[in-house]
Amino acid sequence: MGIVNIEDELHEQLRRASKASYRSINAQAAFWIRIGMLGELNPGLTFQDLVARELKAAGVDAPEPAAAPPLKTVA
Repeated sequence: MGIVNIEDELHEQLRRASKASYRSINAQAAFWIRIGMLGELNPGLTFQDLVARELKAAGVDAPEPAAAPPLKTVA
């Protein structure tokens, strides 16, 4: 685990988003990083597709988008 230096304005956006999402600031940053990485690995999928697949992989009953390509994963 390490420290990441980010701009003050981005930190403020993280703080606000974490309150709205009921996550810690670190958890919100991790969520944005993971979704960003998955988006880069799967440019044909929407944000909603990525979240639905992450929920399904975690065992949550989320509908799979129709005809979506296999998900590339983040190690």
